[in-house]
Amino acid sequence: MEIHQLRYVVAVAQAGNFSRAAEQCHVSQPSLSQQILKLEGELGERLFERMKRVVKLTPHGEAFLRRAIQILHEVDAARREAAEAKELLRGTLTIGALPTIAPYLLPETMAEFTKKFPGVEIVVHEDTTARLLKHALAYEIDFALVSQPINEERLSLRHLFVEELLLALPPTHPLTRKRNISAGDIARERLIVMKEGHCLGDQVLHFCERNDWQPQISFRSAQLETIQALVSAGLGLSLIPAMATRNGRRKMPEYRSLRSPKPQRKIVVVWPKQRAPSRCANEFLRMLEARFVKSRL
Repeated sequence: MEIHQLRYVVAVAQAGNFSRAAEQCHVSQPSLSQQILKLEGELGERLFERMKRVVKLTPHGEAFLRRAIQILHEVDAARREAAEAKELLRGTLTIGALPTIAPYLLPETMAEFTKKFPGVEIVVHEDTTARLLKHALAYEIDFALVSQPINEERLSLRHLFVEELLLALPPTHPLTRKRNISAGDIARERLIVMKEGHCLGDQVLHFCERNDWQPQISFRSAQLETIQALVSAGLGLSLIPAMATRNGRRKMPEYRSLRSPKPQRKIVVVWPKQRAPSRCANEFLRMLEARFVKSRL
């Protein structure tokens, strides 16, 4: 059974005549008649009673017609929705992102994207790197915004940017008065980091190891805002992504850049190698990169 056969049945039923139906479908009458006979043979039932000048639906034909019209409506709707999605008029974009990225990097780009493509729904899925990679491989998200290292051969990877990790200090800490701060200056300080399973915590600890520094971990949290509040309360220091700093707000830490080698993280976007990003995803990533570059000028 083929779609054009359904269209022929509907046309004949509406026209009451094979010749007029063939004209409406822009095919020859023998071709249309042959396709309907082929369909009746497949179904094992006659759909039309052929008379001298007109044709009428059989009871089987009437039942079949209702279903054929419904199917054709669904096919037309599917084609229309596919065309709208191609033009980014409708659809859904599902973004995976680390909790240390999503609230700081995404909102402005989402606002810009939604203004340009209001018919596209955006879903943000926040999770750890390990879980985001699983979601990407299962095609549950369009892409994931994560940080290096990523060791998964089944994923394609594109570098977005490198971000500095800034030293967050309590507002009254003596180091806020120092112009140049090195890793050695904070080696004996208590450190507040992300809880295990969050890559930012691992990146901070690796930075400490590279500088022969055994940190004294005082607190761990799954939320950057909580970590910054703890720093402000004088409970320790931390290393915070530049995008998450909140300069100018009350009861927030003081931020300082460490001397080289500066701690940093590399932000990348990943997706399954077997499924390239959609036009919708590529448009969002283009806006994201453009906004980041603009913010650094």
